[in-house]
Amino acid sequence: MHDALVSAVVYLAAAVVAVPIFQRLRLGAILGYLTAGIAIGPHGLALATNPEETLHFAELGVVLLLFVIGLELSPATLWRMRNWILLLGNFQLFATAAVIVAFVMLMTTNEATVAGMIGLALALSSTAFAVQLMTDYRILNTPLGQKGFSILLLQDLAVIPILLYVAALGGGGEGNGPPIWLSLAAVGGVLVAGYFLLNPLLRIVSRYGNSELMTAAALLIVLGIALLIETAGLSLGMGAFIAGILLANSSFRHQLETDVEPFKGILLGLFFIAVGMMLDIERLFDEFLLIVALAIGLMVLKTVVIAAIARLTGSNVHDSIRIALMLSQGGEFAFVVMTQALASGVIVQSLADLISLIVGVSMALTSPLISLYNRLLAARSSTDAVYDTSWDEHEPEVIIAGFGRVGQITGRILTANGVRFTALDRDAEHIEFVEQFGNKVFFGDATRLDLLETAGIRAAKVLLVAVDDEEDALAIVRLARHECPHLKIISRAHNRTNLLQQKKAGADVSRREVYESSVSLARDVMQGMGMAEDEAGNLADIFLKHDRSLIEEALKRPIERDSLIEIGVQGRLELERLFEQDKKGRLG
Repeated sequence: MHDALVSAVVYLAAAVVAVPIFQRLRLGAILGYLTAGIAIGPHGLALATNPEETLHFAELGVVLLLFVIGLELSPATLWRMRNWILLLGNFQLFATAAVIVAFVMLMTTNEATVAGMIGLALALSSTAFAVQLMTDYRILNTPLGQKGFSILLLQDLAVIPILLYVAALGGGGEGNGPPIWLSLAAVGGVLVAGYFLLNPLLRIVSRYGNSELMTAAALLIVLGIALLIETAGLSLGMGAFIAGILLANSSFRHQLETDVEPFKGILLGLFFIAVGMMLDIERLFDEFLLIVALAIGLMVLKTVVIAAIARLTGSNVHDSIRIALMLSQGGEFAFVVMTQALASGVIVQSLADLISLIVGVSMALTSPLISLYNRLLAARSSTDAVYDTSWDEHEPEVIIAGFGRVGQITGRILTANGVRFTALDRDAEHIEFVEQFGNKVFFGDATRLDLLETAGIRAAKVLLVAVDDEEDALAIVRLARHECPHLKIISRAHNRTNLLQQKKAGADVSRREVYESSVSLARDVMQGMGMAEDEAGNLADIFLKHDRSLIEEALKRPIERDSLIEIGVQGRLELERLFEQDKKGRLG
């Protein structure tokens, strides 16, 4: 326990020191994590000496990353991407591998089968690196980003056949893994069970549990499905990705993404640190020019291949180069392939170490090269880079917090006019009822900033606060105004005091829920008593104008009971005077 605590402190301290420095230098957090790993690893200060074990554990970060990506890709979206996955992914993998195989056979005495294994391993890119970079540059959900992710997804699917190929080279044959029918059956079983069981399970948890239990349920779903899929012969990451797809259309999607996000971020950071720990710095210094040249050669090759693919599928030259650079590094699965190849006696230790160094150096160079390319491009152009579309075509323009009667009416009007919105409500039974009528609303507590960010509040134009609880509504207004000064906040108030509190907290517009309907009813009552329509309307207008003046006066003072009573008494006398003047004017 003590050793584990010491290791945790070392990892956290290294990250806290290195990452801000590299962010300040605009070299990216990933390179900061890598440097931190080099510093504390067995080839640095030796504060942490077991990188393989750390890497194995930290791969859970990649698992959670793929789950979050799956949440963003509904089955319909994935089906639309099928051609990109099969065509772009296969072309990149085999075109890159073919060139590497030719180079390996030219420079070494390895057989074609071993060269093929090396070529396929180096053709893989790092899902963790590439997705993080696409997220940082805000292109993951654009067509350009989806092309890149299609390539990564095909690579993840190819890992298992590559590992089986390595096992066959080592004499393991096909007996080392489950039969293909078992893998397909497991995926089918998970899809069917997930479709019928996951949402009912989450409804029960949301109804009878608390926020901590919801987080536990999210992790249970991700890791449980990932483990089941891995047992059937596929990768943990593929299992997590399938779990995400199953929940992509769920009302709990935003809540799940928010709950998983902190674990994903920490574990991904640990993953990058572990990669840095595995780099043999002594050998890197001894063979510096060779290793760096090979790493740059690998990146150039992959950049050319991927940029050509992106260009042929409609992206412009600059965007094609950007996405290619983001996928140009070697991947983490190359470490896995080399470890198995070494254990199977397919390659020798020195070659495995060389390939691991090439992959690690290519990872370290990726972020600086992208930053350099963007600076060079910016220097040549006075305009900002233009991607295929805006960075997230699904970002809502309006966030609706609370989807009761007020929220639903607003949502129906927005939908009828083609305005994108995301609605949040924390009553699971209410969500289930609303969805029966075709409305889409997500489970979640809108008083949480992380959930609002997941729902898209940073990009939204308007926030409608329509929750029932007065304190929650006030908390949401304060939070949104503090975090998003640009946001237009419109809130539902229960009474005059609640309205004043919300306006002082930063609401641009606050309306009492029964106020205007009450004034309309009063107008109808006066007409029912025989008063002329224009006369009844005039009296209602006088009241409305007077009430607005009282609100403006109250906003100038602290919200205290005595102050409100004083304003109310003065206001009532003033209103009587106005009505009397209006009556004399009509009679005169």
